[in-house]
Amino acid sequence: MRGDLETSAGTGLAAGTYSGYSLHAEAPEKGINLILSQPSISCSRVTRLSPTVVWALPEPGTELPPRERTLQVLLDDNGRTIGPLRGEILWSDPRRYDAPIGIQFVGVTLEQGRQILSVLDAAAREGRALPAVSPRPIEEALVEPERIRSILKSVCVMKHEGLLRQLGRTLRVSLEYFDVASSRLHWRLEEPGAHWGAAPYDIEVVGHNTAYRLRVPALETRGNRMVTPLPRRLWKVRHRSHRRVPAPAGLRARFHHPLWGELGTLEHEVVDLSFNGLGLRGTPEDLVFPGLLLQPIEVWGESGEPLLLRGEVRHVGDKLQDGQRVFGLQVVPHTPLDEARWVQLVSQALCPSTRGGEELLEPLWELFVDSGYFHLAGKTTEHFEELRASFLDTSRRAAHLPRLFCQTVWPSERGVEATLSSVRAYRHTWLVHQLAKRPGKPALEVPPGQILRDLHVRTLEHVQSDPNFRWLVAYTESTVPLIARVHHAYAQEHAASGEALVMPVRLMHVNCDERSGLPASGFELGPARFEEKTRLVEEIARTRPACYVDALDLSRERLDLRDTAERWRAVGLERERQVLVARREGVAVAAIILELGPPGTNLFRLLDAARLFPLAIEGPDAYVALLDEAREWYARRGRTAFVLLREDEDDGYTTTARLHDEPGTKPCLWLLSARMLPDFLEYVSEATVGRLTLANRTA
Repeated sequence: MRGDLETSAGTGLAAGTYSGYSLHAEAPEKGINLILSQPSISCSRVTRLSPTVVWALPEPGTELPPRERTLQVLLDDNGRTIGPLRGEILWSDPRRYDAPIGIQFVGVTLEQGRQILSVLDAAAREGRALPAVSPRPIEEALVEPERIRSILKSVCVMKHEGLLRQLGRTLRVSLEYFDVASSRLHWRLEEPGAHWGAAPYDIEVVGHNTAYRLRVPALETRGNRMVTPLPRRLWKVRHRSHRRVPAPAGLRARFHHPLWGELGTLEHEVVDLSFNGLGLRGTPEDLVFPGLLLQPIEVWGESGEPLLLRGEVRHVGDKLQDGQRVFGLQVVPHTPLDEARWVQLVSQALCPSTRGGEELLEPLWELFVDSGYFHLAGKTTEHFEELRASFLDTSRRAAHLPRLFCQTVWPSERGVEATLSSVRAYRHTWLVHQLAKRPGKPALEVPPGQILRDLHVRTLEHVQSDPNFRWLVAYTESTVPLIARVHHAYAQEHAASGEALVMPVRLMHVNCDERSGLPASGFELGPARFEEKTRLVEEIARTRPACYVDALDLSRERLDLRDTAERWRAVGLERERQVLVARREGVAVAAIILELGPPGTNLFRLLDAARLFPLAIEGPDAYVALLDEAREWYARRGRTAFVLLREDEDDGYTTTARLHDEPGTKPCLWLLSARMLPDFLEYVSEATVGRLTLANRTA
């Protein structure tokens, strides 16, 4: 769909490839038929229809005119005729008698459009029509008791409302409290004057970005209260990959209809939004339908400054009692400037307690000082002062580069309470980094876990909005309880699938002016040749998981980091990768991969990082020489230090190479696939809700 929006910008298309409604009549006589009057009268059953296109299955023996010829057709819905309509054949296959034909309508009038959409509305109400672009929800059965308890505990503490669905009616309910000792759920009916009805009950509750369905009997009902047992099974359902929330008050959108300009400017309230979508409150007279392309859409709020989007209608709701209807669109920003402002608007709506870091840079630096962040790995505040100017400059730019950066802060009356950032370090991979939290508590009462939960939600949902996103990477500390309990536990649970990884790694600090003082010992050092790079990536693929190779751009076609470097340089920021090898008698025995990024991006220099790989049994003998060569490479680029991401267990060269790390730390490389991120966000929400309070456990 994004492709439809991108490519249609300059073509004048009014609707996407899959526009309108798919028709599914139980009996042929209840369906809509297409009548062709040329070259002879014939009738075909319509399978998909919109005001821009019709697809139909022709009767056997139907003779079709040449494609270049304009047709006149009629639509027949049980005696109600629309037309004549003009059209051109866009698809047919004369080799197959059962092949569908597609006809692109030309010059459909406003009245004809109304008639077509009226027929489709009636068919949708009767269950004979479904939007052609409707996505299928994701469903998974959860049967593990502890996971079910964790999910329902989160729903209870977060006070999320649910729905009780019965034949012919839907009632609002809430999980009032969860009696852990007896495994009983206490529900409250939120509809005044309503009754529970007959058991069993199908209830749907909402987590962070997922709906959960359960079926339970009633153990006890009393007025608007009901007690049920813990269900044996939960069905997990996710209709969207991006969470939608109510739009900020006063947000509006306007556009012109691409088919019927005589409708004038259409202006409506925005009711909800996500990074890739929004919902508008309109009327049937807007004449919108699934697949209709709207561009540009002008969106503005209380600030009055508009931004432009391109959108495709994906869903049209039923008419409400007040005559209005809500329709949903999938959208992309029109320009990079629109994208930066759209991401800021949506981020704030999704997580209103957080802010972008560019608004609070000096308080953010103070947070790093006060939280003890600078003392990690045995460093001092003074050690980081040389990076301060670069950090502030990069952070200011980050606000205008949402496809490269996200810097989240949680503000309070004390300044900045906590922060978490992410940066697109590789072609498909975002590095999550710089998590810091101020000691103590803010004056205003904050529920346990909310600050850390909000930081993760805003930062990771921002990453999720990148259409090229495939992996999250982080360098985590396994001795930190939160990291071990949330990040590592989740990744270890899914490691066997190949979509997650936790791997020990040592973060060794290397000073550029602290050479080993040893000769190269007969090694020839220099940039890797083509065949040596090929040998290196083969060795990496042999010794490392596939997710490691893909996430860190260590395949042959991406080893030079060209695409990523060009993206960074295009906005005036440095990003570079170089491979050096050590040769003995002309044969490469070891390699070091060197990476460079803006110094202030990560204060522990994770973008100025190196990795060592042996290419022969004697490869580790060349590590000291390669690290001295790396010192010169970084020094020529204005660096005073870099980080060696050490993945081996050989301590034999660390003293000679003058490498430094902090004893007692246990860092890890953490990887997670984009496919797992929605579920991980749900997991973070469950893990950070705190304990069930007395109010959640007793009457």
